[in-house]
Amino acid sequence: MPTAVLTRAALWTRRLPVVVGVAAWAWSAVGAAQAQTGIYTCVDAQGRRITSDRPIRECIDREQRELNPSGSLKRVVPPVPTAEELAREEARKRAEAEALAKQREERRKEQLLLMRFPTPEAHQRARSEALHQVQDVIDVVRKRAAELDRQRQDIEAELEFYKRDPSKAPEWLKRRQADNAQQRASQAQYLDDQAREKTRINARFDEELKLLQRLWAEQPGR
Repeated sequence: MPTAVLTRAALWTRRLPVVVGVAAWAWSAVGAAQAQTGIYTCVDAQGRRITSDRPIRECIDREQRELNPSGSLKRVVPPVPTAEELAREEARKRAEAEALAKQREERRKEQLLLMRFPTPEAHQRARSEALHQVQDVIDVVRKRAAELDRQRQDIEAELEFYKRDPSKAPEWLKRRQADNAQQRASQAQYLDDQAREKTRINARFDEELKLLQRLWAEQPGR
């Protein structure tokens, strides 16, 4: 796979051996600096007990015990994390960071909502205004639909003359009838859309109201 198209996960996987190596080197360096402070002991993968005056490389993948000169336990040295453990830790930290960012964003939105609607009256007023705008559109569409219904009646009255033989009806009258039917269908569809818009607006304001009721209750003096 070309380097230019490597994913973040692939890059991290390639870096893991380097990270583990650096961690092991740092771990050994620290141990060397503390070589005179105690005695290290562990049981390696072959079951052998090893003792040294510094961290034991054969036990880098397992716990080691550092003992005081008196033989008492000074501390337990944890194993160097594996590549898989490092990957899990990286994923955990990333998930925590994303959750914190999401929490902060939600809090920011809550504060903006509270600034926009400081009182229940302000929220209800905004709801009424939004619904009123949609209702204005509905009233215009209904007026146009009524005009189209009157046109349909006029067209049907003219077509009465050709009731016995509809094939003799002029083409312009047939086109007018088809156009009227198409416009009435469009107006009916538009009215349905506006009815759904009113439902959507009410649902949005209902959801906001639930959140705002909690935010208002948390305000001092309420």
